[in-house]
Amino acid sequence: MKQLNKILVLAFFANTLASCGGGSDSSPTPTPPPTSTGPTWTAGTFEPSSNFEARCQSPRSGSDINGNPWPDVQGSTLEENHWLRSWSDETYLWYSEITDQNPANFSTPVAYFDVLKTNATTNSGNQKDNFHFTQDTDEYQQNASTGSSAGYGWRVRLIQTAPPRKAVIAYTEPNSPASDASVMRGAEILEIDGEDLVNGSDVNTLNAGLFPNDGETHEFVIQDFGSNTTRTINLTATTVTTDPVQNEQVYDLASGKVGYMQFNTFGTRIAEQELIDAFVDFSNQGVDDLVVDLRYNGGGFLFISSQLSYMVAGPSRTNNRIFETTVFNDKNPTTNPVTGDTLSPTPFYTTTSDQATAPGGTLPDVDLNRVFVLSTGSTCSASEAFINGLRGIDVEVILIGDTTCGKPYGFYPTDNCGTTYFTIQFRGENNKSWGEYADGFIPSATDNGQDFVKGCTVADDFSKQLGDPTEAMLATALAYQANGSCPVTKMAPAQPNRNDWSRQDPLDLRNSTLYKEKEFLNSNRIDIKL
Repeated sequence: MKQLNKILVLAFFANTLASCGGGSDSSPTPTPPPTSTGPTWTAGTFEPSSNFEARCQSPRSGSDINGNPWPDVQGSTLEENHWLRSWSDETYLWYSEITDQNPANFSTPVAYFDVLKTNATTNSGNQKDNFHFTQDTDEYQQNASTGSSAGYGWRVRLIQTAPPRKAVIAYTEPNSPASDASVMRGAEILEIDGEDLVNGSDVNTLNAGLFPNDGETHEFVIQDFGSNTTRTINLTATTVTTDPVQNEQVYDLASGKVGYMQFNTFGTRIAEQELIDAFVDFSNQGVDDLVVDLRYNGGGFLFISSQLSYMVAGPSRTNNRIFETTVFNDKNPTTNPVTGDTLSPTPFYTTTSDQATAPGGTLPDVDLNRVFVLSTGSTCSASEAFINGLRGIDVEVILIGDTTCGKPYGFYPTDNCGTTYFTIQFRGENNKSWGEYADGFIPSATDNGQDFVKGCTVADDFSKQLGDPTEAMLATALAYQANGSCPVTKMAPAQPNRNDWSRQDPLDLRNSTLYKEKEFLNSNRIDIKL
C-alpha cells in the first residue's frame, strides 16, 4: 500500500521590532505551522484509490468470515471519502456523469457515496442508476455465504405504499419465526407494536418492527387470507437461512409433464446445489416444459444464472455460445478494473463450481427450447440475465406476470473500513450483443427480440399459495403451455405493481436511514462474479 503524501502549508511570520524610548528588540515565539489533516481535493484530479484504501477512521481488528485479517490501519473519514471518490472514478460505469464534489464537505463516507452516481434517467423517466447502496460488511458476508440474515423469515410486499397502506406476506421461509407462527402467503399486516400500519404516522415504530435487529421481539396484528378475524402474534428476529428453491413439483397434464419451482434468490451459494437437485428430479421425470417462478428473485451470483440457463437449454444449444459479455466503462475496454484480469465472456457453465458439494461435476439438464418465467417488478439482475442469456441463443422465453425491474448491470461488492459498497461497474450483453433493458422486460403479444417478450400480463395472486396450479400466474402459464396463447380472461396488473421492499420506500420514507440499510438485504439484489 502506497504511503500518503501529506501537504504541509507553511506559515511565515515577520517579527516586528518595537521601539520605545531607547528601544529594545523583542522576539515573540513563532506560531508553528498547521499540521495537515489529510489529502486535499482538486476538482478533476484523482489519485489512485490504493493511496487511501483501508485507511479508516475506526480500524477493525480481527478477521473476516473466511479468517482473513482485516487490512485496516488508522486513518480518517476524509481518507475514506477520498478512497470512494477515486474508486468510483476508476470503476463506476458512468464515472463521467458523477458531479465531482469535495470529499471534505461530507461528514460520513455513506453520505458521500450517495452522491457518487449519475442523475440521468432512462427513456421511461426512471433513474438510470437505481441500484446504488451500502451494507454492513459483516452482515453482507454472512448473507452472501450462508443465505442467512436477521429477521422473521417472511417476505413483505406492499400493495399500497401511501395511506391507506396495504402490506401482505408474499411467502415465508421454512423453520422461521413466521412459519412457526403459521403465517402464510396472503396474510395482511395491520398493526405493529400497537401502531396502525394502514394509516399510522409513527413510522419509526413501523420500521423498527419491519426491520428488526437480531433478538428483538415485536408484536404484530395480522389477518390471515380468507379470515374475518385478526390475530396477534409476537415474533422474535433471529438468523434465518434462505431456502432458495421451494415448492418444486411436476404437474402431469394432458398437454405433457410441466415442472415448476419457486426460485427466490441467486444470492447465496446454497442455491447452486438446490437447483442441481431440482433439475435431477425434472430430468428423471422427463418434463416437457418448465415454469421458473422468479417473481421475487432480486438477483445474485451471475455464475448460478449461467448454470441455470445451461440446465434449461442443455449442451447442444449452449455449446460454444456466450451467456454474457461483460462491458465496463470506457477506461477499461479490455481489462476488468476490479480484478485486473483480461476480459473474456461468461460461457454457459456446464459444471459445478469449485465450492459446490461435488466440485467440477457435470450439471443435469432438461434440454428444452422454451421456458416459462413468472415475473414481477422484483424480478431483477441475475434473473433478468437468465432471461436475456437464453433469448440470446434463441431459447424461447414466455414471460408471465409483470414487467421486470430493469437491471442489466452488476457490481463487485467492495469492502472498505467495515462498509461494503455496491456501485454499478458493468453491464451485460447476451450472445447477440444486446443488453439494453434498463426499463425491464415487458410481457407482450409480440416479441421484438429485445425488451418486449412474448407473454401475458397477470397480477400477483395472494389468494393462493405459490405452486398452487390455480394461482393466477401459474394457472396462466399452464394454460399457455396447453393452448399456445394467453387465456382470454386474465387479471389486470396490480396498481402499483412494483411495490415491495426491493423497489419502493416502505411507508413512503424516502430518507429513512433504517430502510436504506436494510433495503437490498431484503431484496437479495446482489450481483457477484467469480
